[in-house]
Amino acid sequence: MLDDHHHADFRTQFVREPAALKHYPALVLNADYRPLSYYPLSLWPWQEAIKAVFLDRVSIIAEYEEVVRSQRQAFRIPSVVVLKDFVKPQKRVAFTRFNLFLRDGFACQYCGSKGDLTFDHVVPRSRGGVTSWENVVAACSPCNLRKANRSLRHCGLKLRRTPRQPTAEDMHRIGRRFPPNHLHETWMDFLYWDAELDS
Repeated sequence: MLDDHHHADFRTQFVREPAALKHYPALVLNADYRPLSYYPLSLWPWQEAIKAVFLDRVSIIAEYEEVVRSQRQAFRIPSVVVLKDFVKPQKRVAFTRFNLFLRDGFACQYCGSKGDLTFDHVVPRSRGGVTSWENVVAACSPCNLRKANRSLRHCGLKLRRTPRQPTAEDMHRIGRRFPPNHLHETWMDFLYWDAELDS
């Protein structure tokens, strides 16, 4: 079993090293065959994936056509790997700019517009409003300007839904609706097998 330090490494490696992912990234699945993360998608540089194979931490599920060679042998680069030990997802969702936009589906919480997004304090700070999951929403610039530092009652705007602190599962579910731009064909089965079908 991996120790806690390795757990943290497995979860954050792909966030810390985006530059290394340009060439042949491996999609990393948890032991239940779901991506460790959908947004950002859990990817490792190919070097990390091969290292994890040698350390017996992952199994290879799919490979690229490309081959890398060591002095003794040649390997096809892994494109999908699955962890041998289940990594428990983090429970707490960090209160970040990106996560707030993701929670709100990258849409203004007053009019539903998807462009020119910023943030709005539902109860303005000048009236004692705090910066928290429950009081900050994504808002387009026109709605933000219209609301200014007034209460909802005084500006005629209505929230599309009550803001609340999301769970990790909420973010996982929402993240599946926003697939990243680069998807390798071997990843498809593992990204969408648990998504709802269009009716």
